[in-house]
Amino acid sequence: MSATGLDVEAVRKDFPALDRVVHGDRPLVYLDSAATSQKPRSVLDAMTDYYEHHNANVHRGVHVLAEEATAAYEGARDSVAGFIGAPSRREVVFTKNSTEAINLVANVLAWAEPRHRVGPGDEIVITEMEHHSNLVPWQLLAQRTGARLRWMGITDDGRLDLADLDRVITARTKVVSFVHVSNILGTLNPVQAVRERAHEVGALVILDASQSVPQLPVDVGALGVDAVAFTGHKMCGPTGIGVLWMREEVLSELPPFLGGGEMIESVSMDSATYADLPHRFEAGTPPIAEAVGLRAAVEYLSTLGMANVAAHEQAVTAYALELLSEVPTLRIIGPSQPVDRGGAVSFTVEGIHPHDVGQVLDSLGVAVRVGHHCARPVCQRFGVPATTRASFYLYSTTAEVDALVAGLHRVLGYFRR
Repeated sequence: MSATGLDVEAVRKDFPALDRVVHGDRPLVYLDSAATSQKPRSVLDAMTDYYEHHNANVHRGVHVLAEEATAAYEGARDSVAGFIGAPSRREVVFTKNSTEAINLVANVLAWAEPRHRVGPGDEIVITEMEHHSNLVPWQLLAQRTGARLRWMGITDDGRLDLADLDRVITARTKVVSFVHVSNILGTLNPVQAVRERAHEVGALVILDASQSVPQLPVDVGALGVDAVAFTGHKMCGPTGIGVLWMREEVLSELPPFLGGGEMIESVSMDSATYADLPHRFEAGTPPIAEAVGLRAAVEYLSTLGMANVAAHEQAVTAYALELLSEVPTLRIIGPSQPVDRGGAVSFTVEGIHPHDVGQVLDSLGVAVRVGHHCARPVCQRFGVPATTRASFYLYSTTAEVDALVAGLHRVLGYFRR
């Protein structure tokens, strides 16, 4: 057992993919968990068991399989609600990912009742460090409604610039939507300061928690925001399922996003009434097997303890920041100190394109991500075309950081011979 409370070697045995070798004989060093996490055996087994023994469509079926599938699907909702501290299961809407969750909110606000509707003259506030999934939906909403999009900037050390908070969030602000932990900078943003200003002017506060729910203990009640979006595949769960949590008081006042089966109460040829929460927002056959997998992931993380997960990840990230700072001509894009940050570390190496860095590292078995990480405005802010990003998780080790740094020295030797 490590000082952080996790037995990392035992944890790694739960993840079959981590036993892989690549390029013939290279042990896989997986440092791309901000893009997607690997999956523990318990998640894979839960989904296989569902398909082999309980597969059916949910709700309304009266046969055994339908009842079992419904219980499994709704049980997953209960587990997710408990995991994030949601006051009610009615506040948990299953989507296919964070992107769909944010798009759901952005779209329905265009035709919501006047209290929440975004229209001409209203303002939407985001930040310069947003993933495109929390930027483009709001651009579209502004274009469609005549609202104005505004944003908070980034400081030179990769933090959210709060200097103009009162100027950016005004009486015209209807929505403030921002990332909890940046997927490119690693920055952990000050939720309380932004939330308090937004609520002061009566704006809804939406948090993109795609990186934070997998990494940190997250309690939606303690955060005090109005909505939280996150995705299953970054938290040991399967792809194809995400979550929108929204305060029931707000969610109950919003119109449906998609129309079809499952989300209705009654339908005639000229009208329809809609199902109660949360099913009003879950049109069509939902991601049933994926919900089963997400429940298994939640149970796995809960057993480990999210405080232990966070402590381990912070320790590995601190170790990585220290070693990376000693690599010649390497520049960290984002906070260089392990304070108020997550487990993603982006960097550039002078004179070497990030794609070349990534390809050489891959040849050594080290899997990192290169590009703008769906956060191109951040790259523009720091004057770089792209970055290399190493991201750590509960199964990452300091030995893997050593392999990364050794690989970077190989990169330097290869391109500077």
